[in-house]
Amino acid sequence: MSAVKHELPMLKRYPVLAGAVAGVVLRLMFSGHGGSPWSAMAGAFIFAAPILVGMVTVYLAERKARRSWSYYVSAPVLATLLFVFGTLLILIEGWICVAVIIPMFAVLGAVGGLAMGCICRLTNWPTRTLYGFAALPLLATVFGSYIPTPTGLGAIERRVHVSAPASIVWRQINHVEGIRPDEMADALALRIGVPMPMSGVTRQTPDGMVRESRWGHQVHFEEIIQEWQPGHYLRWTYRFAPDSFPREAMDDHVVIGGHYFDVLDTSFTLVADGSGTTLSTKVHYRISTQFNFYANWVAQLLLGNLSDVGLRLYKARAEKEWKSVSQQGPS
Repeated sequence: MSAVKHELPMLKRYPVLAGAVAGVVLRLMFSGHGGSPWSAMAGAFIFAAPILVGMVTVYLAERKARRSWSYYVSAPVLATLLFVFGTLLILIEGWICVAVIIPMFAVLGAVGGLAMGCICRLTNWPTRTLYGFAALPLLATVFGSYIPTPTGLGAIERRVHVSAPASIVWRQINHVEGIRPDEMADALALRIGVPMPMSGVTRQTPDGMVRESRWGHQVHFEEIIQEWQPGHYLRWTYRFAPDSFPREAMDDHVVIGGHYFDVLDTSFTLVADGSGTTLSTKVHYRISTQFNFYANWVAQLLLGNLSDVGLRLYKARAEKEWKSVSQQGPS
């Protein structure tokens, strides 16, 4: 076939739009609950959907005229982006999931486009290949309950030096209120739709020490103190209530304590030195997906960044308090 030189804009976009629609239709099919083989988090959907989008896009384009190798990559990526944002527009997906999955889907869409481009150039059976691949996610779903879902455990460690005594840093960790948006401006998780932390206050209860954490969109949960060494070490686990995450506050696929993701515990270590305090934090988390290699990368990126931002918040507030106390001098 000869390369396309002149073509109406609508005809150029047609294969891309068709690929995007194929992805949206597949997403509507995979609308099951968490843990179901028909969930949008099932490996059958996560891997097959973007590849199928890329294959449909290139297949339809090749039926009209031979396309370039760059088209086999760029058009499927565009179609995949339209597919993902299409699920957002029809309200079956939220901003958090959209932002998190786009890098992986874009790569897989390009893989599907390149594969179909090769098939169209080298064989006479692109139609049968497309139909065969389209059936794969459905077959994988039928046997989905027999496909194991691995559980991965990970940890995030961060530290910062604070020019303030450990006693002041300790107080800030256990009593932080009125958190402002500018104090969390660098948090990537917040930029993609995760509610912003508002306060965290430790209180003595009949059952022991509990840190009550409140975030935006009426998100709230308890952090149960497991180890308590004032001025030195603090570790808590998490306890969620049925209403901890109101509907629409977060995407169901990424809710903490859900089927696919959980934060197990968080600890802080304070070490006093001559110029202040070294504050360290460690967060343990769980991921349970059929694409843990990618989910773990996302968790490391977002949780690591959120840990950095949190430490800077405590540092700024502790140093401000210490500066104020130092200026006042002894009473």
